[in-house]
Amino acid sequence: MQPLKLVALDTDDLEVLSAHLQDAVMRVEDIAYVPAQKRFAAIVNRFVWENATDANSSERRRGFQRRRSALRFDRVLATKAQGIKQSAATAVLELLAIQFEEAEEPEGYITLIFAGGGAIRMHVECIEAEMKDLGPAWHTKNKPEHAEGPDEQPES
Repeated sequence: MQPLKLVALDTDDLEVLSAHLQDAVMRVEDIAYVPAQKRFAAIVNRFVWENATDANSSERRRGFQRRRSALRFDRVLATKAQGIKQSAATAVLELLAIQFEEAEEPEGYITLIFAGGGAIRMHVECIEAEMKDLGPAWHTKNKPEHAEGPDEQPES
């Protein structure tokens, strides 16, 4: 499988990025905001959804895959974190979705939503993001599962 590189410049692109990064896990210490560069970045271990196949297939018996990937947002004016203990550097966060809320066009807010209620909200000049795989995939036995009810937390 070739490394994946995605660029997001509008809401449709951001939805594709969000789908590929659903269930990515990262440590708090692997997240950085650099105000002078207007850049937010994170190193994540993403679940390779594009290769996840039907539960009855031979691929399922061999397991699933994760890849180390870089996630970058440019033109970031400010960030706010909620429900994330920034002093807990080795704490693991599970990304559920990336959402965009438009303000005065093209400005808006990009929110990274994490399992357990945590979130990072970025005020951006416009949507300008990139996700790039950094190396080979490795096998994992488990496919992330999501609870049905709104009060239940997903399993990883």
